[in-house]
Amino acid sequence: MTTDGLDSTSAHSATAAPDWTSADLDTLRAKFYQLYIAVEQSPAATAITDTDGRIEYVNQRFLDVTGYSREELIGRTPAMIQSGMTPEGIYHDMWQTLRSGRVWQGELLNRKKNGELYWEAETLTPVRDDSGEIVNFVAVKEDITERKRQEEELKLLASVFQTGQATLITDADMRIERVNQAFTDITGYSEEEVIGLTPKLFKSGRHDKAFYARLWQAVLETGHWQGEIWNRNKYGEIYPLWQSITAVYDTNGKVRHFIAVFHNIAERKRMESELEHQATRDHLTGTHNRRAFDAAMRKAIRQAERSDNTFSLLLFDIDHFKAVNDQHGHDTGDIILKRLAALVGHTLRSTDLLARWGGEEFAILLQDTSAQGGTVFAERLRQQVAETRLNGLALTISMGIAEYRRSDTPEAILARADSALYRAKRAGRNRVGIAD
Repeated sequence: MTTDGLDSTSAHSATAAPDWTSADLDTLRAKFYQLYIAVEQSPAATAITDTDGRIEYVNQRFLDVTGYSREELIGRTPAMIQSGMTPEGIYHDMWQTLRSGRVWQGELLNRKKNGELYWEAETLTPVRDDSGEIVNFVAVKEDITERKRQEEELKLLASVFQTGQATLITDADMRIERVNQAFTDITGYSEEEVIGLTPKLFKSGRHDKAFYARLWQAVLETGHWQGEIWNRNKYGEIYPLWQSITAVYDTNGKVRHFIAVFHNIAERKRMESELEHQATRDHLTGTHNRRAFDAAMRKAIRQAERSDNTFSLLLFDIDHFKAVNDQHGHDTGDIILKRLAALVGHTLRSTDLLARWGGEEFAILLQDTSAQGGTVFAERLRQQVAETRLNGLALTISMGIAEYRRSDTPEAILARADSALYRAKRAGRNRVGIAD
């Protein structure tokens, strides 16, 4: 062998790869195969692209997530899975980061082959050769669609919790764990003041033990209760609520939390009371109207039929009231009616009921009162009116009284009282007539 040959051989040996034995190559192939299998079976979707973004390899998870086959993906760019809903600025930042040799991480909204949208958290890494030149990009992706859905749901729930109705969350032992701002606005208590306490703090005393027993029986048997309840706020004020209580169970069916949602219905109750007042009261005198009186008398008859109690009905009107209107005007007449109603109202018990029957005529329902007791009351009232000047005028009233009889109808007792009033007027007015 010549020197040139030796030199040639030596030069070749200096630049050639090291000699590999068959065993070395087999070991290397086994390790590469293990790496391939690991990537192929990885739960993270993985793709390798060239520097222009053309796909050279994808693993099985990538295929499962996107719905595409390898044949459809190889040689294409990831643009085919873009949703078109990700801002362009994100892609610009991504390519600028990768081409500068840095790793890019972010979240992208992509689209599967079937058109379904899904979220991915991606890590894109530049791959360099021995000379430091970027030759590939490796993308590792995680499907985070469910996580994003849960995040959005939590954001929504947090938004509702903070801006919706008053909300209170307790543990299974009814110790308060969390409340929102609406709770504080209604009750006056801050979160720090109620954490660890129970809702017994808000009891108003208006409900008995049976009420709460029925409430919790419904919650524990059906998981839910809703209804009207009266509570007491931090300042001692009692107010009505419409409240819903729901039990929250764990996977084993055991109660983990109770959630109470409520709102103050004081304004609604006030409006209902006002509407009821308008429907049952005389607009001029403020006494009950004829409709309300009819209902009260029917109720009194039902109660009397079930017991040995009785009641009396008293009708009265102002003597010569037409002359008052003609001489002094209807405005004066209206003032007299209001003042007479106020005077009579002050003489009644809380169980009695005064109504304007029509014009200058009034009716009084005297509960648990016989004709004898009613007559004593009527005489005292007649005398009081006669001794009182109403808007500067001396006036008198005539009265008729009738006691309830077993099997009486409202019409029957009214007819007897009206007949007694008529006899009082015929006898000279300013007197009490008693029904036969």
